[in-house]
Amino acid sequence: MTALTHNETRKGEKAVDTEAAAKDAGRLKARRRSTSIWIGRIALAVAVVGGWQWFTTEGWVDKFFFGQPSEIWDSLVRLFTEGTAFGTIWENLGVTAQEAFLGFLLGTTVGVVLGILLGSNKYLSAVVGPYIRIVNSIPRIVLGSIFIVAFGLGVFPKILLAAVLVFFVVFFNAFQGVREVDQNLVANVRVLGASPYQVAMHVTIPSAMTWIIASLHTAFGFAIIGALVAEVLGAQKGIGLIISQAQGTFDPNTVFACMVIIAVVTLFAESLINMLEHRLLKWRPPNRSEAQAI
Repeated sequence: MTALTHNETRKGEKAVDTEAAAKDAGRLKARRRSTSIWIGRIALAVAVVGGWQWFTTEGWVDKFFFGQPSEIWDSLVRLFTEGTAFGTIWENLGVTAQEAFLGFLLGTTVGVVLGILLGSNKYLSAVVGPYIRIVNSIPRIVLGSIFIVAFGLGVFPKILLAAVLVFFVVFFNAFQGVREVDQNLVANVRVLGASPYQVAMHVTIPSAMTWIIASLHTAFGFAIIGALVAEVLGAQKGIGLIISQAQGTFDPNTVFACMVIIAVVTLFAESLINMLEHRLLKWRPPNRSEAQAI
């Protein structure tokens, strides 16, 4: 009896050691893959920026029109040290970030609510759907001009244009997400006595959340675009106003410098959205594409 127990103990220890070795090998493989990815990213950035600098220095590409990385860096330093004619770069960046964030929040809220409502109600979808498609067909720059004329050069028209761009991205994803909900599951929940509110909160919205969260990654980029376009059309402060002035003085380096600033802000917002996604969807097992994601 004692020998049998000893053998079982040894087998258990070997199984534990094998599992630990497998986990260590998996972590090592993931670390190597992450390292190779970052090496590839850095190499690509060096190749693009270095080639750009080389081509403009040799005169193969005219830096008057396309700028030059070294001069773009000088423009970045000048923006952060000397500021602009419209105030410090931080003031202008704060205005643009505020417009984009509020537009993103407004557009997301309205898009999610209407998407779930119309996706759950075929009658409302049939009535309101054509009007949403009509508004969606209007060029955004036209809407931006209308908002500027109607509400002036302040922050509000920029928020509205950003919200409009975000709304359609989120709305169509929320709408389709609700339509993709398993109707057999909905029917079973209703048979068990769930109210429409309970069906929405415990079945429809959680099922559509994957679609909604996926749309947010694109939506914030559109919020930034909406704010910048509205500022280019007319503003008192903002990164778009700086870009518009640089365009008027044929200064591509400042334009690219502002694009770098916006890219950093967008990447920061993307990381926050990724954190939100992991928090809201932690109940969902990762699929193959997510398991291999960066």
